[in-house]
Amino acid sequence: MNKPVILTAPRVSSDLHIGNYFGALLPIIDMAKNHADRYQINLFIADIHGLTTPIDYSNVQNIVNGYLKTFVAAGIQLNHPSVHLYRQSRVPAISELAIILNNFAGVGELGRMTQFKDKSAKINADRISAGLFVYPVLMAVDILAYGASYVPVGDDQSQHLEFTRDIAIRINKRFDQELFTVPQDVVKQHEFFGKDQGLRIKDLLDPTKKMSKSDETGKGVILLQDDPKVATKKIMNATTDSLGKISYDPKNQPGISNLLTLLGLFTSTDLKTVVGQYEGETQYGQLKSAVADATEKFLTNFQNAYNHVDMHRVSTKLAQSEAVMNETANETLLRVQKAVGLR
Repeated sequence: MNKPVILTAPRVSSDLHIGNYFGALLPIIDMAKNHADRYQINLFIADIHGLTTPIDYSNVQNIVNGYLKTFVAAGIQLNHPSVHLYRQSRVPAISELAIILNNFAGVGELGRMTQFKDKSAKINADRISAGLFVYPVLMAVDILAYGASYVPVGDDQSQHLEFTRDIAIRINKRFDQELFTVPQDVVKQHEFFGKDQGLRIKDLLDPTKKMSKSDETGKGVILLQDDPKVATKKIMNATTDSLGKISYDPKNQPGISNLLTLLGLFTSTDLKTVVGQYEGETQYGQLKSAVADATEKFLTNFQNAYNHVDMHRVSTKLAQSEAVMNETANETLLRVQKAVGLR
């Protein structure tokens, strides 16, 4: 690969929400639009990752196809040769590399992963999978197989990125050769991706936590496939506060700050401008109504684009990208196999 690689992927679990869209997907699509001539963009679906926690296996392919349509509806460039769209499971070398790299990861360091602790705490002990435990290794392989330098990560994935750097450096030193390109550290990732890096849309009912697909009530999250009218009701029922004054203050007014953020995102308006329009107002109703209207318009337009995605074009792009990804990953796998004596 001649260009630096930018890589990102959503983990298959359930329908995507607006936090996924604005916090992870849209920034990488914007990056592709603006920089695909200088960087290679790897956008893939982490379907193997989706198996690490309980999932409806009969619905996996529907979710995968939905993610693909979402990427296209959001504006991914299917005709650009430096933009690759692919499925993790369609690159077998990734799975074999993960098995090999498991032997260079310590049980102690994997057990210290915050995400493993958080996710396993919500699962019956008998159902905590070994796959969830070694999840960071598979994520590392996703990055290292393609020599990716840049990976947009939020706070919840920063630890995994540092693990990726650690295991790459460890193996390179162990075999005294550059088997892997070491991705940039978290600080440089933030510098590279800018202000959208780590953007976290908050839960509508509990704005002290991020919006999550695991929300069991569904009332605090706006899914991209929500009925627009239902979504507006969620906005109107969003938690605010009793201070009676609009101010962008995420610590003391997280609900109001979240609504201001959403209004800016839905209307493509700078947050500072939005805050200037409403700051100091003593009634919250007008702000909620504005956010609700913007939400309905956004979802209506997005779903219209989603429903008109040409899946034949998507299938053609997948075939092209997966051929390239298999070639690259196989080259990396062969280098590692030779280093560890398997070839």
